[in-house]
Amino acid sequence: MKRKWNQAFQIAAVYVGTVVGAGFATGKEIVEFFSRFGFFGFISILMSGYLFVVIGSKMMRMAAQIEARSYQEFNEYLFGRWPGRIINFFMLIMLIGVSAVMLSGAGAVFEEQLGLPKNAGIVLTISLSYFVMLVGSRGLFAVNTFVVPLMITFSLILMVLSVQNPQFVSKFLYIPYVDDGWKSVIAPFSYAALNLGLAQAVLVPIATEVKDDWTIKWGGIMGGLALTLILMASHFTLIMLPNLEFYEIPMAIIMKNLAPFLYGIYVLIIYGEIFTSVIGNVFGLDRQIQQLFPVHTILSVSVIFALSYLVSLVNYGTLLSYLYPSFGYVCMTFFILLWMKPFHPISNRK
Repeated sequence: MKRKWNQAFQIAAVYVGTVVGAGFATGKEIVEFFSRFGFFGFISILMSGYLFVVIGSKMMRMAAQIEARSYQEFNEYLFGRWPGRIINFFMLIMLIGVSAVMLSGAGAVFEEQLGLPKNAGIVLTISLSYFVMLVGSRGLFAVNTFVVPLMITFSLILMVLSVQNPQFVSKFLYIPYVDDGWKSVIAPFSYAALNLGLAQAVLVPIATEVKDDWTIKWGGIMGGLALTLILMASHFTLIMLPNLEFYEIPMAIIMKNLAPFLYGIYVLIIYGEIFTSVIGNVFGLDRQIQQLFPVHTILSVSVIFALSYLVSLVNYGTLLSYLYPSFGYVCMTFFILLWMKPFHPISNRK
């Protein structure tokens, strides 16, 4: 049983590490989907958390039950053969786009927070990713198991410092006027759809490797709850920052203001979370390419990074603001069908 709990924790760590990418770790994505709507954003976060727990677990358990080796096989199971192929094409484009956002986010950390060239961050991220990809899923587990607990710890530290502010309650209950306020209604669905749609590239093959339904179920539950906790903690922190929409990496700005002695470590953790999402996306893309073309991992990863690098040259904030909401709406189709698809657990295969 102890081994099962350890495996469940590893699955939860990969789940969190895959979702908590450049936009999440920097705070930019949370601002875009939630925090700029004030109290309504908090309600949306609670709804998103529920969806992460329920739908995320269902996706992994279903993938393991049908023994899907990649998101291509999983989508063909959900949509049927030809519609599934169309969805997979869009998924391929989106994963490359998100990988580009991650690389651009790594560059933004180096440029805005460390005063170093953007390309230095991108090149370092690509180089480290090659090493992890050669190790395979064990490397993915190891990196996420190390980085995710640190991210949760520092998110909670920032939250505690923020709620002690005398203005916290008024800021928490405040509902600002925004031109596109209607988006707060669909934000929990589009956000969960975006992240689960993209995370399937990693979570589907990982779940199939693990196989054990109990382990996968509790890994999904713990991962979903951890994501909810980080979202809430980040939101409580971000609402205390004036003009929060104008910063590329608002969480780092808040850490510098509230706990400057931890600032350097936190920047490294933000970079670590961006890195976990990069390797997660590339891991999923590599598995997909391997099924289509029998090429070596080095070649497939090189192609992925070449395409991602070209797109990552666009400004990080611009990429995230336009690509993420658009991808969220596209993933809604996947999300709704996954929600509606009946699932009947079977006994564990040994």
